[in-house]
Amino acid sequence: MSARPGAPAPLPPAAPARAHIATAVVVIVLLVFGLASGAWMLAHARLPAASLAPARWADGEAGRAINDALKLPIQAQADLASAAVRYRFLGDTGPQVALGCPDWLFYRDGLRPPAGTGDAVFAQRTRLMQHWSQQLKAQGVQLLVVVVPDKSRIEASHTCGLRHSAPMRARLGQWQQALAAAGVPSTDLLPVLQGASEPVFFRTDVHMNRIGAQRAADAVAASALPLLGGRGQQAFEVGAPGPAQSRMGDLIVLAGLEHAPPRWRPALDREPVQVIEPLRSGGLLDDTPPVEVLLLGSSNGRRSLFAERLGNALGREVWNQSLDGGQFSGALLAALPQRAQWPSSLKLVIWEYSEMALSLPLTDGEQATLAEID
Repeated sequence: MSARPGAPAPLPPAAPARAHIATAVVVIVLLVFGLASGAWMLAHARLPAASLAPARWADGEAGRAINDALKLPIQAQADLASAAVRYRFLGDTGPQVALGCPDWLFYRDGLRPPAGTGDAVFAQRTRLMQHWSQQLKAQGVQLLVVVVPDKSRIEASHTCGLRHSAPMRARLGQWQQALAAAGVPSTDLLPVLQGASEPVFFRTDVHMNRIGAQRAADAVAASALPLLGGRGQQAFEVGAPGPAQSRMGDLIVLAGLEHAPPRWRPALDREPVQVIEPLRSGGLLDDTPPVEVLLLGSSNGRRSLFAERLGNALGREVWNQSLDGGQFSGALLAALPQRAQWPSSLKLVIWEYSEMALSLPLTDGEQATLAEID
């Protein structure tokens, strides 16, 4: 199209600035170097063929295997330095951990639920609870359900403005109502743990400390003893608490600060060491008492001597099959297929999990059980 008569002639395109050319060259060199180094690292990673199978791409395992293979030799040190700087100067503890008051850490999933965990998931877990309680009842074993309230609820005075999900917080009361409607005995730990004059949870850990664990064990025992017909005869040695020792909290580890210098991470909890164990005569004929109580719990059942404190209150040894990372039903799903081999003396299953587990997505095992029910 010709220019309009009398109009100035269009200017020729400006030549690229030298600085832009230099920047483009640097970016291209970095991209090529990254591509070449990534290809070299993958070629020498020796990834097992099974980790790259088609099924592993569907569940994300193949991507995680490749990601691990592409980590730089100094990746761990770089991640640690980044986490320490973010905590020290920005008060940022990463995507999974929230910082409340100074040195108080909280699990974000206890404050706000992951996506896709609404009322439908809650209803499905109600079905699972009813199904499993009926299975145990048919075997002549009683069930006692124990939900450990979330740390952010109990230690609310130390959250310093962290916001929580109101619908998620309401599910604990709804769950207690569902248990009552199904006729399943339960222990409400909310009034037991709330209002204590001192913390009942660790500052840097999601679990109860020795004070909280003792309160919870006493409350669970009070609910369990009527189901067992009274206290047993097993005596326990309860040692006096020893000197307080530093304790690495799981939330510090989750925030990537486990190996950070002390001033670059929250101060560690200090907890006295204590021993609680059943008394034995030591003789050759010292028979082990029959198993009457099975604890199928989460990591709460494996911390702060909870099972031992419970056994002492019951006068019975507790067969503890709790699982770290068991969430809502991990320990139960692992134990139920073995129930034909449970001792005939078993009277009571105590099923423990955290309040947060009610708002997590259904696991593969839970979905499989729902499919069987349907």
